[in-house]
Order: sequence, then structure tokens, then C-alpha cells
Amino acid sequence: MKDALLNRSNLLWFIPGLHVKRWFILMIAGVTLIGLGIGFILVEIYREATLPTVFYYLTLQFIPRWLRGLLLGALGLGAFFFGLYRLNRTLIESVRGNDTQPIVKKLVRQYVTSQGPRIVAIGGGHGLAALLRGLKQHTSNITAIVTVADDGGSSGRLRREFGVLPPGDFRMCISALADDESLVSQLMQYRFGGGSGLSGHSFGNLFITAMAELTGSFERAILESSKVVASQGRIVPSTLTDVTLCAEYKAPDALPVAIGPMPLPAPVRGESSIGKKGLPIERVWLEPADPPAYPEAIKAILEADLVVLGPGSLFTSVMPNLLVPEIVQALRETPARCIYVCNVATERGETDRFSMSDHVHAIERHIGSGILDAVLVNDRVNPNFQLPSGVDIVLADSHVEGSTIAVVRADLADDAEPWRHDSAKLADAVLKFIRD
Repeated sequence: MKDALLNRSNLLWFIPGLHVKRWFILMIAGVTLIGLGIGFILVEIYREATLPTVFYYLTLQFIPRWLRGLLLGALGLGAFFFGLYRLNRTLIESVRGNDTQPIVKKLVRQYVTSQGPRIVAIGGGHGLAALLRGLKQHTSNITAIVTVADDGGSSGRLRREFGVLPPGDFRMCISALADDESLVSQLMQYRFGGGSGLSGHSFGNLFITAMAELTGSFERAILESSKVVASQGRIVPSTLTDVTLCAEYKAPDALPVAIGPMPLPAPVRGESSIGKKGLPIERVWLEPADPPAYPEAIKAILEADLVVLGPGSLFTSVMPNLLVPEIVQALRETPARCIYVCNVATERGETDRFSMSDHVHAIERHIGSGILDAVLVNDRVNPNFQLPSGVDIVLADSHVEGSTIAVVRADLADDAEPWRHDSAKLADAVLKFIRD
């Protein structure tokens, strides 16, 4: 019965909670009161004044009063609904533009997603965008906490030239959360080519930077940019501090005894340089150390129903957010459960030969134990699919050694690119974890 109702646009108006019927009823009540007021005035004029004979015919006094009321009421209702219909065509249809989806279906979807769980997603890059793209179909109560450590490509150039936080990860989140990932969203992702000064820059990065200059703050720029594409949820930085991500590496495998052990490689400064050495990463840190967290990020974590770490580059997208001490403290204090979404595949130069447990242990080396409640890992491996060079599928361990962290297995891999997450599958698995 419910499915049949949902398939008929006209009947969708009767679904409770759309915040339409109550105002429609109030409007009718207002019109009724106006009519009564005018009626009292006309009755008084009719009783006290001497009116020409023509008013006898205009007021239909030659027919019974009950029939007069019925005719005038029907005429009024007809005029009211015809006017409402034309108003809908003139105003609402112009707002819809080329979108053919009925307004009521949009209202129903808006209502359903507004009742969804409060989810905080922490990370950056394409992994976070994939998660957000799936979650927005189920809830609009999303807060994306995004890393600000990016210093490469277009983001790095804008960061150095204009002193803004790197906009690239924010741009991807804005596009992923867009209500309709159509032309406007594609425009945000458009990257200039050629040999001009704009080469390598994406339009969205330039737009956010210009908005930051216009509004006077980066966080306001993200808010206003999100409105342009009607993004659902919120996107906030983990910190407003201009930070640099640094890394030190483990010692390479020992050489023959005659040659002796190699010295430890020098630490690296800058997120874009960390994966280039191709050595196992021992730890990462921020400079300056212990930056203050963005207050809205802390508030979102404490009020969340679920906190999701990842997916995304472990050391350069997820970890920088966890190097903000107040973020970690909020993760310890929140009543929400915390789940880590393990990458489907390893990342060359960053997590080579990592298993699921290796990802978890790397996180706990930096933030300590007791925060993660579960790890979500892909359990579908297609041996016949050719993976990119240097990439291996992350194997799902049966458990995390020395830990009580639950292991949640699900088919998360994209059918076309099985080394990446499928947005819909990932969101379904996250929502199932909340329900369970």
C-alpha cells in the first residue's frame, strides 16, 4: 500500500511531515476569515443602506439562500484552486528549471533524509567523496570533517599564493553532496588545460578561493559555495590552522652484514611528498603541533549517531584530522560508535602490502586504542580483474590481533574499478551497521 502511494505523485502530498498541508490549511482558514469579515460588512450595508434594484440580481436574491451559498462557495473554491494551480506553474516550475522530477517527490525525499541518522565522516580526497555520495541518498544530517594538509597541485598553488586553506578536498565534498550532480557540479570539478596560468587549476578551487576573498573567511566560503550546488549536510575543516604534514619512515630492509645497516631516511615535510619515497611510513605529525580544532567539528562529533573514519589515503587524508588533539578527545567522549572504513586496495608508496590489521594498527599508533568500535572491510575479491601496477587488494582479516574491534565484512568494491569503493554499497553497509 505504501509503495503504491509513493508511486503516485498526487497522493504523496498526503504523507505526514512534509510541512505543506498545515500551511495550506492555515491559508484556507485565513481566506475564510477574510470572507467572513467582508460578509459582515456587506450585511451591514445591506441592512442600513438603500441599494439600487440591480443589487437584487447581483446578490442572487431571487434564489434560495442555501443555493446562493452553495453556488458562491463552489465558485470561490474553483477560483482558489485554479489560482493555486497557475501559481504553481508560474513560480514553482520556473524554480525547477529543466528538472522533471515532481516537486512533491523532492519534498518527500527531503523529509525522509532529514529524519536520517546524524553521521560524521572524517577524511579527505576521493575516498571521503565516495562515502558522502552514497550517504546523501539516506540522510541529510551529514557533517564531513576534511583535512587541510594538502599542499600539492592546484590546492597547493592557491595555498601558497593566496594564503587560503587548500580547497581541493572541500571542492570534491561539495560536489559529492550536491543535490543534483549535473552541470553545476561538473563545473565545480572542471580542470583547466592548456599552457595558460590557469593550467591545472579546477574551477571549483578558484571559485572557493574567490569566495574566501569575498566573504573574508574560508569557512564562510565553503558554506556559500555549498549553497550554489545545493549540497546536503555540512562540510567543515578539522582545523583552521595552516598546517604542514610531516612523516618519518621505517628503516629499509637490512643489507648484507658486510655492507652494514642503512641509516634511517630523512623525514619529509609536505603531504604531496610523503608517498614519493616508497618506504614504509613509521609515523606522521603536523607542524605546528597540536593545532586547535574547528569548534563546529567538535560539536558535530559529540552530537553524532555514528562517526566514520575513511575511506581514503590512510596517512595523508584520514590521519591529518586525527593529529588534531581536540578531535581525538571528542572521539573518546562522544556516545556515538566509531567505525573505520578500510580501503579496498593498498596505495602505492603509502600502504604497500598493508593488510586490514595494518591499517588499524597504524591508526592506533597515532591516537591510541579504545576509540574504534569496528572496522568495515571489503570481502569481495575478483581474481580475474587486472589491478593497477603496485596496487593489491586489502585482505580482510578474521580479527584485529590484540584488539576487541569488531570486523564487519561486506561487498564494497566497485564493479568497474574493484580497487575503489562503490558509493551505494558503502552507504548501505554503513547504514546497516547503524541499524544493527
